[in-house]
Amino acid sequence: MALPGSLRRQPADRGLVSHCTHHHIVVFLLTFFSYSLLHASRKTFSNVKVSISSQWTPSCLNSTTPELRPYELWNSSHLFPNAEEATLFLGTLDTIFLFSYAMGLFVSGIVGDRLNLRWVLSFGMCSSALVVFFFGTLTEWLHFYNKWFYCCLWVVNGLLQSTGWPCVVAVMGNWFGKAGRGFVFGLWSACASVGNILGAFLASCVLKYGYEYAFLVTASVQFAGGVIVFFGLVTSPKEVGLPELGADEDDSVEEDANRPLMGNDDADDDDRNYSIQAADTDNQPKAIGFFQACCLPGVVLYSLAYACLKLVNYSFFFWLPFYLSNNFGWKEAEADQLSIWYDVGGIIGGTIQGLISDVLQKRAPVLAISLLFAVGSLFGYSRSPNSKPINAVIMAITGFFIGGPSNMISSAISADLGRQDLVKGSSEALATVTGIVDGTGSIGAAVGQYLVSLIQENLGWMWVFYFFILM
Repeated sequence: MALPGSLRRQPADRGLVSHCTHHHIVVFLLTFFSYSLLHASRKTFSNVKVSISSQWTPSCLNSTTPELRPYELWNSSHLFPNAEEATLFLGTLDTIFLFSYAMGLFVSGIVGDRLNLRWVLSFGMCSSALVVFFFGTLTEWLHFYNKWFYCCLWVVNGLLQSTGWPCVVAVMGNWFGKAGRGFVFGLWSACASVGNILGAFLASCVLKYGYEYAFLVTASVQFAGGVIVFFGLVTSPKEVGLPELGADEDDSVEEDANRPLMGNDDADDDDRNYSIQAADTDNQPKAIGFFQACCLPGVVLYSLAYACLKLVNYSFFFWLPFYLSNNFGWKEAEADQLSIWYDVGGIIGGTIQGLISDVLQKRAPVLAISLLFAVGSLFGYSRSPNSKPINAVIMAITGFFIGGPSNMISSAISADLGRQDLVKGSSEALATVTGIVDGTGSIGAAVGQYLVSLIQENLGWMWVFYFFILM
């Protein structure tokens, strides 16, 4: 498709403009906050585990509510005889969510490369918000407690939430090139940590009214975000007439060098039939197949490495507030607020390590060194004293060395793998590759959540940290 004369005359400026337009800023912010809202709704569940566990055990009954028949269906809140079994079921829900999330990622990546990314992302956000509302708010309002119902809802929620990450990474990959990708994606991948902070903040603000209101607030905000994404997100530069990434700029530079200094540009400017939405249907890239994506260099190795890393990262995500309350006896709201420091460390780690990888033009050495330091920080955090300031500092350091590499693999490295030379003729590979990497990581995380609850119940928290160090 020919470019308008105004864009063709200044190829040097074209590269600058393609990285500095307001469209890039809007895309950055919309994708950032859309995934932040998805993570906020997940974080809500981990932040209210203590309240849910109390509600599901005989120590806390709804004695003030009217009795409905049958009693077992409508009015009995003690699903479990003790808190230990309730905790084990909460770990099972985490595992169920992550397994369905992992399976959904493999499918969502393929779907995202074949359908409009904006539609897929918006649908996932809005429908997931409704499921979260049913799970945490409506069931409590109706006093309907049923293990199988909770499991089914969380399976559906995992499938719907899986639409988020492949879509937002693919959109970002369409707009931002490899030059500076480590820093840009390192900063942008803080969306998950910002979502954790937002979820913890919202939950701690309304938790005193009941855990159901924590679910209500996050679900409402997420649904509104899905509506904004549907009407505001531009998925690729070609939709607004900007050149796509990977276009051969050398030819255009040579063309402009050979143009006469006082050439007649009226022919270009007078082309009134030019449309920035036009597409050359004959040259539309075809989406890459699933097995083709698996065979790309580095995809399988980074997927397996991410499985081990995401197991540890998501264990902190799901269990950190519960660990702080259980191990140190701190109030649940205080534990929620303190857990934010792990995400702060992850934000700083992802940005700094991404910038270093850009300077070195190598990502693997940065990851390897960071994970070696992560082993030491995990060992130190396992022996953290009962002091909130000291705990927060060590927690932030641990997040720096664990959350940073996790953010790099799931964002910048996934974009690198989906945009490598072997798939330049098939640019619709980015969401599929991202789904494979994140899906494999989620399988590892799913297995880990059940193992964490099992190890903690039988051996204690110290052995949980030894397990993290091994991973």
